[in-house]
Amino acid sequence: MANVNYFRRKRGAFIISTDPDLLDVNAVFEFLAQARWWNNLTHESLGRALRNSMCFSLLEADKQIGLARVITDGVTYAYLCDVFITEDRRGQGLGSWLIRCVLEHPELKDIKRFALITHDVQAFYLNLDFRFATCPECYMERLR
Repeated sequence: MANVNYFRRKRGAFIISTDPDLLDVNAVFEFLAQARWWNNLTHESLGRALRNSMCFSLLEADKQIGLARVITDGVTYAYLCDVFITEDRRGQGLGSWLIRCVLEHPELKDIKRFALITHDVQAFYLNLDFRFATCPECYMERLR
């Protein structure tokens, strides 16, 4: 089996890594099960979503305290989702650091369009150079 070099950044006691072996699916499930954007979340559906995405785990002493998940074609488009920092670690700049690490990842840094949907933290993403859609009336979705 090939040796894989996962993305890893360290800041003090905190680590951001894309290594799936460091991802605590149970901790992510606990957080997302309470989030309004995950309706009817099952452990199985979360596991499948995580396996089919690029996940950036934010860890403190091997404890999952945050996550950013990216769905991408690797060239033109990436969708950022399921971003969270546990409440007890908010306000320390960890969310900004997490998103900057995502945007600087060698496989993502040249993506033409990063998209996300947020209902309440637009100012946070505006400070990270995200902008409102240039053509919101062109955006469509199919919901089930």
